[in-house]
Amino acid sequence: FPRTQEFDVQWQASMKDNGAQAGSANTEESARDAQDDTVKTEQASKRQRKARGRIDYRGKTYLAPLTTVGNLPFRRVCKEFGVNITCSEMAIAGNIIQGQGSELALLKRHASEDIFGVQLAGNRADIVGKAAEFVSNNCDVDFIDLNMGCPIDMAFNNGGGSALLAHPRKIERIVRTMLAATDCDITVKFRTGISRDVNVAHKLVPQFASWGTALGTLHGRSRQQRYTKVADWDYIGECQNVAETMPLFGGGDVMSWEDYWGHMETQKQCDGIMIGRGALIKPWLFREIEERRVWDISASERLDMLRQFTRFGMEHWGTDTQGIANVRRYLLEWQSFLHRYIPAGILEVLPQKINERPPAFVGRNDLETLLSSPLASDWVKISEMLLGPVPDDFTFVPKHKSNSYE
Repeated sequence: FPRTQEFDVQWQASMKDNGAQAGSANTEESARDAQDDTVKTEQASKRQRKARGRIDYRGKTYLAPLTTVGNLPFRRVCKEFGVNITCSEMAIAGNIIQGQGSELALLKRHASEDIFGVQLAGNRADIVGKAAEFVSNNCDVDFIDLNMGCPIDMAFNNGGGSALLAHPRKIERIVRTMLAATDCDITVKFRTGISRDVNVAHKLVPQFASWGTALGTLHGRSRQQRYTKVADWDYIGECQNVAETMPLFGGGDVMSWEDYWGHMETQKQCDGIMIGRGALIKPWLFREIEERRVWDISASERLDMLRQFTRFGMEHWGTDTQGIANVRRYLLEWQSFLHRYIPAGILEVLPQKINERPPAFVGRNDLETLLSSPLASDWVKISEMLLGPVPDDFTFVPKHKSNSYE
């Protein structure tokens, strides 16, 4: 974490030449008073930014917390395209309070992220509460989100993520502890339920509102469905009807401005929408939503977007050998989603649907064809266009796909 201004002032003072004249005692005292006032003003400003209930979430676009691919450089790219709310990758509460460096790195906020939160995962009120208190006291956040949607076995088998949906009393203890331990908004992200045919979200939503939760986000699938089948937006609409004063966002399958505004205005099923895979496949979706139009983005514009990501990545991870390796790795992970975009100009029917997997196609130029390749070897070629040749012993196995490069 950055040093405080008080520390910098003291350090600079100690480095002055011993023989230099510091001025009169009154001048020194006035300077210290001014510095103290500056620190107090900054602290007050931080408290004001984090004040509970300050943010009106309704009607804002929200980039989902995305493990691995939802890193800070990617979030910056999405901010360039106009997303309103961003959130860290899922951080494990136990790792936070143990001070694990890799977990603490996930909490960093970029200056462009004007509404930013940290998502925590855990299954014990005391541990999640301590982690939330640490984040609230030491990080620049507007909200802290409790993960109750992660479907992966590692989280579920340890009682975290979507496994919490089977234990409403435990959820209450966790949420109330987070509220007591922090001074920022507490939000929740959850699924329809654990089993495909047993929905429980409609029972939980009114309770979230009564506990003082600032925002709920409902993914329209159960844990059992993972990311298959079509999201149940009708059920999301039913849950919104019982949300009382708490804003309820929906999520699932949104990949076009028509999808977004259909759920928001035509069907009136939610107060806002969280977008995950749709943003990974086409981050410019947020601009399409704002302008209510299809953007037939060119291959060269898409390459410029990747070039921007690499620049943001080098600022974040560094320009040494390890830093470049990190930039390349996360670029390749992102490409495992990006290649699924079908250029609007060659689609027979608009808009593209997120669960449609079209056959291989030839783009309008060689670069467009390359960007649409499902082969990891071609993704590596794209990375070499931006970051130079890979080392001779380079291998890549995508976290979200079995395709690999050796």
